Amino acid sequence: MPRSDETYVVDADTRGFEAAMKAASDSTRHFGSVFTATLKSAVTSGKSLEDTVRALAMRLSTMALNSALAPIEKGISGGFDMLLQNLLTPNASGRFAKGGAFSGGGALTAFASGGVVTGPTLFAHRGGTGLMGEAGAEAVLPLSRGADGRLGVASDGAGVPVNVTFNVQARDAESFRRSESQLTAMLARTVRRGSRNL
Repeated sequence: MPRSDETYVVDADTRGFEAAMKAASDSTRHFGSVFTATLKSAVTSGKSLEDTVRALAMRLSTMALNSALAPIEKGISGGFDMLLQNLLTPNASGRFAKGGAFSGGGALTAFASGGVVTGPTLFAHRGGTGLMGEAGAEAVLPLSRGADGRLGVASDGAGVPVNVTFNVQARDAESFRRSESQLTAMLARTVRRGSRNL
């Protein structure tokens, strides 16, 4: 295999990984402090080893339960916060622009001409509110109808040359002539398929 001296730079969003590593580090640190505090308490108060281990197990199970329930608590409180914000915002209906998205200073942004969302962003959806970009960057692409009536993403691919290569192996000119209509039909299908995917 030939050796390549090329260097590639990979740019990746590692914020999620870094947050998970920090959470794991914090949990480990917290576990260590709970463990040592329990042992210190046992030594200074003269408790039995059984009572100390039981107290340690209770504190660790409480920590685990709190960790497991934290995302649920965060989701519920975030939902209530958003609901209260929408209910208590004065004159919310007066801030609607074309398409039902808030204009100037509102919580929602219009994306009629497309764009890229780099973080959590609210949008109007079926009389309510939707959230996009919560897991990272997302593209917003306007849809349009093609000449065939199908709805899809418009592209500026017109005028881009497309090369189609067919390799034909024929024993003689007569066998090539016999397969010519089959090759023509195959080429037409390929061109139609390619023009749909542009």
